[in-house]
Parts: sequence; structure tokens; C-alpha cells
Amino acid sequence: MIEEEIVHINGYPKKLIIFLHGYQDCAGHIDHKSIGLQDLRDTALHIPEAPFISEVDKTTRQWFSIRQFDPNDKRRDTPSWQEFVELYNKMTVGMETAYQNIMEYADILLNEYQLDYSDLFLCGFSQGAMCAIYSGLMCPLKIAGVISFGGLLAAQGYVEQHYNSRPDFLLLHGKDDNKIRIEALKFTEENLRNLGCNTEIWAFDNTPHKITDEGIAKAKDFIIRHS
Repeated sequence: MIEEEIVHINGYPKKLIIFLHGYQDCAGHIDHKSIGLQDLRDTALHIPEAPFISEVDKTTRQWFSIRQFDPNDKRRDTPSWQEFVELYNKMTVGMETAYQNIMEYADILLNEYQLDYSDLFLCGFSQGAMCAIYSGLMCPLKIAGVISFGGLLAAQGYVEQHYNSRPDFLLLHGKDDNKIRIEALKFTEENLRNLGCNTEIWAFDNTPHKITDEGIAKAKDFIIRHS
């Protein structure tokens, strides 16, 4: 269960933005990095703390265990792209656990604000981006949009067989990302388009695995255009 969060409310909320932090991360870090999204008018921005303590750093959190599926951290230096994809395709159980927690949380908030799925944006960084992508596709109804910062379509094979909706996507990625390699951007875009999802992508020069001001600006524009 998600029990901790940071909340920013601006005006009378007509849309709900849920921003999911990354692996070995926390809501406070994303709150600092997401400065600007809380300025959007008539918006509720919720930044939940993942329910599980990190298996690597006990001061941070995780949406699901990575080492359960990749105990030796092979994904960080696996030589081939196909091996990289296969490692993330093994994470279906973890993705589904995260999805159940995230959507239960989202349903509670939508009910509180008297909003619909069509008013919901799911955003995320890194592992949180993977969870946002997965949750947006598995959600029983189409949400307003999904924004991924340095993410990837994980559990691809399972998603292709079981996805429920086709939200619009914004994929943001650093060309110098040393954790989720840049090939993930094209891979995710192609697979989302094959599922019938409208997908926008931006790749940033001289940018490692991080959220940038330029990325936040693109996210704000996407939310405004899809509201």
C-alpha cells in the first residue's frame, strides 16, 4: 500500500498528475526535480513514496525488486541490446505488483477529486517511468497521458498480450544515459506505436540518466495540450 506522498495543489483540480520516483530514489528527490509541474493551473500533483524499502539503500524506496530478476546487475553492462531487453522482460511479476499498488492509489485520488481516468496523467523517472508506461497500458480505461523520463517498456511480451488501453505517450531520454541506454527510446516508441498509441519522443544531447529542465518544459507542454 502507498501511504506516504508529497502533494501540490494549484487552484481547483481539474486534472491529476501522479509522478513516480525511480529505483533507489524517493519522493523528496522527485519533488525537487519536478519543480514547474506544480505551477500548472487547476492541477493536483501527487508524488507518492514507493511502498517497498530499497534492497540496495535502506534510506530509499523501490516499486519492486530489481535484483529478484537481475541479481548480478547484468543489465548495466550486458553487451547486446537483445539481452538487455530480455532482462527487463523477466520483470512482469514486479511490474504487475507495482501496477496494482499504483492504480489502487490512483483510484482513491480520482474519487477524492471527483475526476475520471481521462483526467489522469502518469509520469515517472527510471523505474517509475517503467511503472507509468506499464500502468497506462494496463489501465482498464484510457488515461489522459503518460510521461516517461529515462524509461523503458518492460514486460513487453506480457503487455502485448494483455494491454487494455492506448494512452498518448511522451518519451524523454538523455543521449548519454548510462543506466537505461538510449536504444530504449526507439524500442519503446516503436512498440507503443505498434500497439496503436500516439507517441512523442525527445532525446537530449549531453544528458545522462536524469530529469532536466528541458524535459520538464516538454512535460508541461504535453499536459497542457492533453488537458
